[in-house]
Amino acid sequence: MSLVSYGQTSDKIPLTKALERVEAHFDVRFSYADKNVKDVFVSPINTELSFKEVITILERETGLRFNQLNSRFISIESANLKESGRQFVLQKLDEVIVENYLTKGISKSVDGAINITPQKFGILPGLIEPDVLHTIQALPGVISADERISNINVRGGTNDQNLILFEGMKMYQSGHFFGLISAFNPYLSEAVNVSKNGTKVKYGDGVSSIISIANSDELSGQFKGGAGTNLISVDGFVITPLSEKTELQLAARRSYTDLISSPTYDSYFERIFRDSEFNINERASDNIVSEDERFFFYDVNAKFLYDISPTSKLRVNFINVFNTLDYSQQFFDTNNNQQNRNSQLDQTSYAANISYSKEWKNNLIAKAQIYYSDYEIDANSTDLTVDQNLNQVNEVQDIGIRLDVIKPLDKFLNLNTGYQFNEVGVTNEEIVTNPPFRSLSKQIIRTHAVYGEAEFTSSSKSTYARIGFRVNYLEKFGEVLNEPRIAVSQKLSDNLRLEFLGEFKSQSITQIADLQQDFFGIEKRRWQLSDNESIPILKSQQASLGINYNDNGWLINVEAYTKKIDGITARSQAFQNQFQFVEDIGEYNINGFDVLINKQFQRFSSWLSYSYGNNNYTFETINNGEAFPNNIDITHAITFASTYVLDDLKIGFGINWHSGRPYTTPAEVQNPFNDVIEYNTPNNERLIDYMRADISAVYKFKLSNSVKAEAGASIWNILNQDNIINRFYTLDLNNEIVQVNNRALGFTPNFSFRVSF
Repeated sequence: MSLVSYGQTSDKIPLTKALERVEAHFDVRFSYADKNVKDVFVSPINTELSFKEVITILERETGLRFNQLNSRFISIESANLKESGRQFVLQKLDEVIVENYLTKGISKSVDGAINITPQKFGILPGLIEPDVLHTIQALPGVISADERISNINVRGGTNDQNLILFEGMKMYQSGHFFGLISAFNPYLSEAVNVSKNGTKVKYGDGVSSIISIANSDELSGQFKGGAGTNLISVDGFVITPLSEKTELQLAARRSYTDLISSPTYDSYFERIFRDSEFNINERASDNIVSEDERFFFYDVNAKFLYDISPTSKLRVNFINVFNTLDYSQQFFDTNNNQQNRNSQLDQTSYAANISYSKEWKNNLIAKAQIYYSDYEIDANSTDLTVDQNLNQVNEVQDIGIRLDVIKPLDKFLNLNTGYQFNEVGVTNEEIVTNPPFRSLSKQIIRTHAVYGEAEFTSSSKSTYARIGFRVNYLEKFGEVLNEPRIAVSQKLSDNLRLEFLGEFKSQSITQIADLQQDFFGIEKRRWQLSDNESIPILKSQQASLGINYNDNGWLINVEAYTKKIDGITARSQAFQNQFQFVEDIGEYNINGFDVLINKQFQRFSSWLSYSYGNNNYTFETINNGEAFPNNIDITHAITFASTYVLDDLKIGFGINWHSGRPYTTPAEVQNPFNDVIEYNTPNNERLIDYMRADISAVYKFKLSNSVKAEAGASIWNILNQDNIINRFYTLDLNNEIVQVNNRALGFTPNFSFRVSF
């Protein structure tokens, strides 16, 4: 007879508490899914019994299966899972200190990182699907100044300063629809980890943040699948065991925007192409007869899992992300003859890796990985008026090798060490047919890194500390970069915890904007490598001090930080004023704080977040070396949101407000004999404030005993607020100054329907 209890009684304790006591007494670690242990109660643990006797009692009372993976690790599984042999998991000491951070499926770890579980995701205003990179923007201190997920700004940094990893592979493309949709299918993703500071030493690059995305790494032992559609794309996924020791995970998505137009597509298209080279050319000419575009995207990712033995695993991953745009215009030339102008833009990413994990004697765990990542953007356009063809290419090839070793020194202290090698090559090519011109450059940087860190968790779990050191050696420059990192968390009381994070980091690859019309002005930023002279290595130093209060459904989180990034170039900041073509080196400094207040009710979750940041540039010669506001300096940002869950219905509503970005105005007096605009001091004015209200709802229901369905609807910018997110000036054909305003998404509805089985 099973004695498992799903309602609390006077003589029983939560299973999670019992597991904590067993871990502390017997020096073991349990790995389990929250859903398997939630609301399960057991008899108090008698520690005078042997470990084997305790496990036997727990299995009898809970009906769960406790699998002894090795001398220290035990996995807990539902008893109805198909027996698939013992499996081991890499040790995880990142204890969760805040569950349901904002909403269900988002939590905060003791080391300051934010963990997102798409499969457990609740709901956020304006979103009906767990879009990974949209979800990240709900976190305090994270924003996209131009609403593109491919331009996420973490505490004042540019998007190229974020290290985005998919299954440990560095990704150089993060968005579909040129930045409006995440390139990562969320329906296989199991864990997303976001670290703004105090990152682990095994991570290089990413001077602003780390965003790590991973699918499930454990055999499920059962077949699962699903499919869905929204007003942009269709997708599907499947998880299927191939044998007792192998499994395949496969997901694919494709837009149907090349076949059918929808209100969502129209809104996205207007947002991206309104101020592109296409529309600028159209405004400059009265001879356009017609125009036509064909746009679509797709992504595919697959993972093969093979548990070779109870102590060794083999994993293989693959991902392909693709965007393409064909654009044609029909117009009359000077001889009144109809001509066709065709343009094409392709953006492609491929990445693959193989990893092997092995547990050795004395609980030593080693993991080796090799990966290849390739990104290419290729634009080709024809201008028949001057009989000219222009082709632009930017390609990144990245080969990486990593070896990680985890060694528990005792039940409280872990030692993590490793080695990483990367060879990154960047190719830039430009070909013009009339007059004939070709520019081709390729650069390569090889980096070796060794690292080590000690990770300590006290027996009471009141104290957590991780202190590490990383050493990077760049072959090309013969330069050694030292990068200390620290993360400390101390429990002050049952409800109060203090944390301190700090790090030094560097990266040798950044993005620049050569010309505003590059790649049709749609994806004008291109990757480039440092030459350690005119393009320095980016170096960052940052520190933060935070406090967390969590009690009776209330969460209050306050975190103050200071951050400095030096080695930035003027070209990497995409100036659209008098410094557009200036080459200069400088830095930016930002000081700020983030505040989050969250209240969890029985069915409600409401939160208010406020972020303040004072973000300033200092360049060697620009503005005479005096500080001025950063191009993406958003001083104040406020978000208020509420979610409501009633059985199978989830509703979310939210308001986002932030102060306007800075911009540079033309001088009142212009030189009439000059064909360039004369400007005032840089970033001397600010745009009007940004405000957007969003709403979303999702309802789940059953189509049959084995098939579940989900329908969702959302409206982004429900009030159709006219938000200007960027402003710059240009000259028209008459040499008159024209003001150009980039506008954010207007009223954008979306609808989704999914089934899972």
